[in-house]
Amino acid sequence: MSGKMRTAALGAVLALVLVPLAGAVSVFPASAAGKPSVTLSKSEAGAGGSVTVTGSGWRPGVLLMVLICGQSVPSRGVIGGTNSCANADGRAVTTDAKGGFSKNLPVAEPPEPCPCVVHVATVTGEKAEADAIFMVAGHSVEPLPKEEGGGRLSVLTDTRLDGSSGLLTWFGSPPSRTLVFTVGNVGTAPVKNPVFQVGTSHGVFAPQWDEQQWRGSIAPGRKAQIELPVELSAGAHGDYAISLKYGGKMLAEQPWGVGRPWGVTVFWILLCVVVPAAVFRVGMAVVDRVRPRRSTGRAGRHRGLRLTELTLRMPRTSPTQQTPADASASPVPALPWFTPDNDPGTAANGQLSAPHENGPTTQTRKGHT
Repeated sequence: MSGKMRTAALGAVLALVLVPLAGAVSVFPASAAGKPSVTLSKSEAGAGGSVTVTGSGWRPGVLLMVLICGQSVPSRGVIGGTNSCANADGRAVTTDAKGGFSKNLPVAEPPEPCPCVVHVATVTGEKAEADAIFMVAGHSVEPLPKEEGGGRLSVLTDTRLDGSSGLLTWFGSPPSRTLVFTVGNVGTAPVKNPVFQVGTSHGVFAPQWDEQQWRGSIAPGRKAQIELPVELSAGAHGDYAISLKYGGKMLAEQPWGVGRPWGVTVFWILLCVVVPAAVFRVGMAVVDRVRPRRSTGRAGRHRGLRLTELTLRMPRTSPTQQTPADASASPVPALPWFTPDNDPGTAANGQLSAPHENGPTTQTRKGHT
């Protein structure tokens, strides 16, 4: 019995030790998986001062943007989007390995009146944001705009970008797509002609928002497929992100990789090759046109022969026909003591051949009769 009692006592001690540890292990992941939060060192400060912003529960190593925004409360978010924030005085911070950060933020008056918040949102990756109430001393205060009806929209499916780039986009035309998503009305009143905010951002820059209205009505408990056009600037290329907001709340974000317009590069390369070649051809044509003409040019040139030049170049023919033997024989130069008139071979000086018998000067062997 004593052995059984020892075993039971040991089991009870182990249970008392292990049960709290198991409870502690189950608590830690729950706290680590909590929503991102933001705390401030002070709740009010004037323009020119500063406030320390501390955050926890964020993803490790993520880039955050810290801003002071007007016309906002944590329950409704930043109603006017980043256009109602003091973007020029914002600060960027990267979370540590535990998902926390601490940043000193200068206080500046936002473009919209208070109530104001310190707005912290991720720049890259999965969207996450958190707000903390803050009062800018000396800044105007106005009531928030009334919330429309009891209708609330929620995105039910993942967003996608439909469409493709054409030949003109390859030559620098603005890329365009259609943002397609499905929303459902989770409120108690119908939503008529909702106005969405579509933002386009490139890299770490803040998105540029554009309001687009969808024509139609969504009854409570119903859903509808929304299609909104999205267009970038001419020559845009790289990694873009398309953001969607409704009622000041972020609904979805869709990445968009835009290819480089290589047609523009090919055009400039051809232009750098063709223009110098054309200038060279024009210059050579001008030089060929203005340079003086030579009278003894070779045949086959682009210049035509004049009638006088053709006459001078024609070979002269003699009245007597020469035999091939005479043409091939080289002429014998005349000796200086012979002139054409004293040449023994001429008719004036007699013949070089033997005298004929019937000639007047011939002598016969018989003598004179």
